[in-house]
Amino acid sequence: MDLHTLSTTAGSKHRRKRLGRGMGSGTGKTCGKGHKGQMARKGNKHKAGFEGGQMRLIRRLPKRGFKNPARIEYVGVNVSALNAFDAGSEVTAETLRAAGLANGKCNGIKILGVGELDRKLTVTAHAFSAAARSKIEAAGGTCNEA
Repeated sequence: MDLHTLSTTAGSKHRRKRLGRGMGSGTGKTCGKGHKGQMARKGNKHKAGFEGGQMRLIRRLPKRGFKNPARIEYVGVNVSALNAFDAGSEVTAETLRAAGLANGKCNGIKILGVGELDRKLTVTAHAFSAAARSKIEAAGGTCNEA
């Protein structure tokens, strides 16, 4: 493939709409803007959500709650999922993501206490639930906060 053999995809190029070129063109006289009104005038730019002076929908709807911008979002990983690792191995955030156990966008990984752990592991995560910490330590492993 060379640059001179490239061509555009069919339907990707459009002719520009020629406005004000007579009644037979379909866009003569008012150029597709209709008769009078705010949108027919020149310089008719306005903000997204503008409703012609009517109170905007975003301002009419009630606001509830509070969104904390400093919130730390954790992705949860159950203790039973840690059985996928070999006994005596070190489990970190990177190894959990590589194994596909902690997917998604988040600030940290939290180990949760669902299920049983039957092997000794050294687990390093951002947070642990009390049940998860006790199960890991009962299996002979250790919990390290990242």
